[in-house]
Amino acid sequence: MKLTFDQFNTKLSTLLRDLMPCTTADLTDTAIAYWDGRRVVYCYLDDDSGLIDEEFDLGGRSWDEWREYLTQWIEAPKFSMRPEVQDWLNDAPPDAAG
Repeated sequence: MKLTFDQFNTKLSTLLRDLMPCTTADLTDTAIAYWDGRRVVYCYLDDDSGLIDEEFDLGGRSWDEWREYLTQWIEAPKFSMRPEVQDWLNDAPPDAAG
């Protein structure tokens, strides 16, 4: 069964909320997601450093391109710890850090 973006996002939200705050979902070699306390944030990784580069919107056209892969990924998700996410969350205003 192929998921809709909303179904995928809901499942991923649930998984990430239950993990340590600096945990990221390793969606691909070049894209990750993390829980910022209010929502799932999708980001690309920098090609050179492997650090988080910029946010992107997975809905719409991106979801159409990645749907089949991410439908399979959610059945066997992969996660990692990224200290830079914890640093960002620590620096966020109290209402944004969750």
